[in-house]
Amino acid sequence: MKIEHLEERINDYKTSIKTVVDKKTIWQTKTKDLISKTLKNVCKTYAIGWKVQELNWIGTNEAVNITFDSFPKELMDRTNQIPTYQFIQGGALVFSQSYSGDVHTFILFPYIEQIPAENSSVELEIYNPEHITEKIIIEKVDEFLKEMIKWEIPNTKNKIGY
Repeated sequence: MKIEHLEERINDYKTSIKTVVDKKTIWQTKTKDLISKTLKNVCKTYAIGWKVQELNWIGTNEAVNITFDSFPKELMDRTNQIPTYQFIQGGALVFSQSYSGDVHTFILFPYIEQIPAENSSVELEIYNPEHITEKIIIEKVDEFLKEMIKWEIPNTKNKIGY
């Protein structure tokens, strides 16, 4: 094999790097802000104790999530009638950009020691950042709420919690 045979691979490599840079640029200039604004609007419209977080870790990975931070105010009187009731914080819908520039969506459940680690999350889908729309974000929030309802009121065959 001659050195000239590498030209096609070199060009493919350059294209792959450009693709990652393009995805990360779209995330920075459009997608991250769209996710954050949409989730904040959800929090404002339906004040049930959740908040939006923007995270940056491991240098190149960033994420935006919506998480349950406190108990819904309108239900406080009901829980005060049960002194032993304890709200379990947590549970999050996460939009996380990976090293490749794609956006992974997944759900994290509240942490309870008795629940095995393999039941602590659900992976949803992976998107090119330019394909994420407000409609997709709202659909993911809907999926998140459905999963959290199942977590709160589990099927007796899949008992979660205590």
